[in-house]
Amino acid sequence: QVQLVESGGGLVQAGGSLRLSCAATGRTSSSYAMGWFRQAPGKEREFVAAIRWIRRQTYYADSVKGRFTISRDNAKNTVNLQMNSLKPEDTAVYYCAVPRVSAGSYDPPAPESYHYWGQGTQVTVSS
Repeated sequence: QVQLVESGGGLVQAGGSLRLSCAATGRTSSSYAMGWFRQAPGKEREFVAAIRWIRRQTYYADSVKGRFTISRDNAKNTVNLQMNSLKPEDTAVYYCAVPRVSAGSYDPPAPESYHYWGQGTQVTVSS
């Protein structure tokens, strides 16, 4: 089992920044990647960003590319999502997730690749 806890959400004005963190505990020794997703009211959950531990390979949705940065803090066993130039359309509940599929089968943007999910943290961007 892997437990995930997100933090860092809040209310910010358009153009501002927030930094989300996801702390992983439990059986994390076999983890090799983590992803961030978001879900706005009335919309489906959508991929935001992901990172593989190997070569710190990163993936981003087109809607956040150039504004968001995903990174891993090995010492703290956390993954951070730095969000800059926030827009009202970024308003959503943000979730971190860890895959359980084999690394060879891992498809970062696909929710079905992930098995463990956090409870989510609310991000609200006012115009």
